[in-house]
Amino acid sequence: MKSMKVDVLTLDAEKAGSVELDEAIFALEPRADILHRVVTWQLAKRRAGTHAVKFRSDVRATNKKMYRQKGTGHARHGSRRVNLFRGGGRAFGPVPRDHGFSLPKKVRKLGLKTALSAKRAEGRLIILDGLALETGRTKLFKEKLDKLGLENALFIDGPEIDPNVRRAAANIPHIDLLPSEGANVYDILRRDTLVLTRAALERLVERLK
Repeated sequence: MKSMKVDVLTLDAEKAGSVELDEAIFALEPRADILHRVVTWQLAKRRAGTHAVKFRSDVRATNKKMYRQKGTGHARHGSRRVNLFRGGGRAFGPVPRDHGFSLPKKVRKLGLKTALSAKRAEGRLIILDGLALETGRTKLFKEKLDKLGLENALFIDGPEIDPNVRRAAANIPHIDLLPSEGANVYDILRRDTLVLTRAALERLVERLK
């Protein structure tokens, strides 16, 4: 297993040692096709699929024939519930359904590795010693973000996010927080910078080995 060293920073942008990154996870060749497949799969799963319309059988109207079949000078009609009339049923409309589809676990895992590798290759990967605050004040967290030079970033921590950090980040736009179990390709790609804590790094390596 090859590895590479990167610096570890504190929330005050001070150096706190270094850590080894596994090249099998953080140094893969770019694969736009894999990223596209995984993101499409994620977004399809998020769709509610509850869109629906009323069809002819769902519309309430009389069953009586509108007028006699011939001799009126009008087209021949029988039901007022057809889609030709206002208030009639819709033809070929959407129905509630699941938009999700299956994607092999190997592809999903490769997608996450590729996303992590892309952030490292772009120089947009930061490793933090930890992610915790004494208070949940937004101003305090914003000051630390300014020291790190972050305006648009995704923070991934260990099993849980520190409550003070979650509270402080709630009012800051373009800053997202996720526990390590929630790490995914879509959220990594939608933010400019990826910030991992030591705890998140350990768990991701275990997950992706």
